[in-house]
Amino acid sequence: MSKDIRIKKGLDIKLIGDAAQTTTELLVSGIYVIKPDNFHGIIPKIVAKVGAEVKAGDTLFYDKSDSRILFASPVSGKIEEIVRGERRKVLAIKILADSKQEHINFGTQKASEMSSEEVKAKLLSSGCWPFVKQRPYDVVANPNQAPKAIFISGYDSAPLAADCDYVLNGKEDLLQEALTALAKLTKGKVHVSISESSKKSPFTNLKDVEIHKLFGPHPIGNVSTQIGQIDPINKGEVVWVVNPQDLLVIGELFLSGKFNIKRTIALAGSQFAKPSYVTVYPGMTIKNIISDNLNNDDTRIISGNVLSGTQVSLEGNLGYYDNQITAIPEGNDYELFGWTKPVFNKISPTRSLTFSWLNKKKKYDLNTNTNGEHRAFVVTGFYEKVFPLDIYPMQLLKSCMYQDLDEMEALGMYEVAPEDFALTEFVCISKQPHQEIIRKGLDLMLKEIG
Repeated sequence: MSKDIRIKKGLDIKLIGDAAQTTTELLVSGIYVIKPDNFHGIIPKIVAKVGAEVKAGDTLFYDKSDSRILFASPVSGKIEEIVRGERRKVLAIKILADSKQEHINFGTQKASEMSSEEVKAKLLSSGCWPFVKQRPYDVVANPNQAPKAIFISGYDSAPLAADCDYVLNGKEDLLQEALTALAKLTKGKVHVSISESSKKSPFTNLKDVEIHKLFGPHPIGNVSTQIGQIDPINKGEVVWVVNPQDLLVIGELFLSGKFNIKRTIALAGSQFAKPSYVTVYPGMTIKNIISDNLNNDDTRIISGNVLSGTQVSLEGNLGYYDNQITAIPEGNDYELFGWTKPVFNKISPTRSLTFSWLNKKKKYDLNTNTNGEHRAFVVTGFYEKVFPLDIYPMQLLKSCMYQDLDEMEALGMYEVAPEDFALTEFVCISKQPHQEIIRKGLDLMLKEIG
């Protein structure tokens, strides 16, 4: 039985540079970097030592607040450097990868024959637990608190996002094993959402899940949108969230005993000569991933999507949770009196001097120019047009800024993650950093309320 999820509020940002469905497997080489900051809310306790040899799956560090939550090396190789910042904060762990990969064997066992505690113990000991995130707070899940449900979005509606049906095709056995394992961890349901246009979703015939079809514009693919429609979060409740490709890692752990986080990512955007897919390990250097695929140097490279990704340089690295690298033109030019003339090459939620509403299927080559400067909030009503949750976005943002915990709680802070405010940030004429504001608000609530 499936329940359709329909929204009308939102905005599809159609950009040039969709990844062609061809995949190249890249050789393991060079330096791989794991940054503790990728795991929000974690205080790392380092186990690895410089010069030590590690295998894929060996523990690099664990969470100080819960020593059971381990963070494993994505590749086998030698620990080259542990980079520290102010007050000896760990910024990165650099690993020089071996040409031939070796994995720790965690043993094989069918999830269907295990108890919930055995499944949890295996995920924790293998380093797979960080793939399970929780709402509220959008952090690595607390293993001591059982979720009322688990959510997986099998459709990414963000601009130029990787096609889940393509990257997961033919891997139904791994998906089924992972879903069987996750189903052991909740007394509720495992909810999987797929696009209404999907004709060959690998989730369609799997067991232990409830399938939902998604109708509507972005952010229909965001898990918060789906949770709000299916099983909203109340105070004291917890739901867990897992990304589709991370299911493959969990499935392979049970079927082969290996911690193998190799994933297929999309190289997308107008600045790529040949947008396509590549198979890599997280932490790989961006320069080694994109090779000579960029059109020119005047480019913004983003690990993730254009709305909620992180800007990186060629010497930077693929984020631990990211499934795409986006390259678009850098917005370092200015239009003289650009606001006084009709605009045909940009997207806007307003019809004032803009014409993107005339052709909703048109694709654009947008750059990073914000077309304005930071200023105080201006009440326009645009946020509500692109924000489908039953929440007042501007009021919530303001309550985060003046740190009123009671008001934040009353306005629905438990239900959101920073990515849910990416569109409101995109349409904001005040150029306020919405996602940063929400992240700080969630951190404050986690610290004060827990």
